[in-house]
Amino acid sequence: MQIPKLEDTYRLRCNVGRTEALLRVFTGLAILGAGVYFQSWVGLIGLVPMLTGLLKWCPLYRLLGVSTCAPRGKWNR
Repeated sequence: MQIPKLEDTYRLRCNVGRTEALLRVFTGLAILGAGVYFQSWVGLIGLVPMLTGLLKWCPLYRLLGVSTCAPRGKWNR
């Protein structure tokens, strides 16, 4: 029985592609901006798409086994 390395177990593997990550960041910023404009704490919801876009990792995608990242290859490391 082989014990997995700690770095492999807890590493956030990319499951959000570049285009989707950009859309998530801009959507999150728009929601945060709307929250500031309307003086509402509900705008804090914008942190969720913004952080998942910045990290390029979505916990829901991991649970569902979905990935929009390009496969690792010669040019994508």
